[in-house]
Amino acid sequence: MKDVMIYKDFIASVSYAAEDEVFFGKIEGINDLVSFEGESTKELKQAFHDAVEDYIEICRENSKDVFKSYKGSFNVRIDPELHRKISELALLKGISLNQLVQTALEHELALSS
Repeated sequence: MKDVMIYKDFIASVSYAAEDEVFFGKIEGINDLVSFEGESTKELKQAFHDAVEDYIEICRENSKDVFKSYKGSFNVRIDPELHRKISELALLKGISLNQLVQTALEHELALSS
C-alpha cells in the first residue's frame, strides 16, 4: 500500500511537507475536498478520523451521499499490441472485451483481499 490511511471505508492519501515539518492528507473518493494535517503520525491519524466523522455528519445534515458515485464506465489507455491481444482472447473465450476486463479486475481485487 502506498501512502494511504483507511478509516470507516474512507481512504486518504497522505504526504509529508519537509519545509513545514507537517504531515497532511486528503480524503479520496468523495465529491468534496476534505484535507487534514498533523505534526506527527499520531496527530495525522486523529485528524483523519475527526475529518471523516465531521464529513459524515455534514453529509447527513445536508442529505448528501457520503461517497462519490461511479457510473460504471471509464477509459483505459493501453498499448495497442496489448489491446489487440486481449481483444483476441475475448473473442476466443466467446465474451466481450468488457467482460474480459471486468473478470480480470475482479481477479485482481480478489488477490488483494
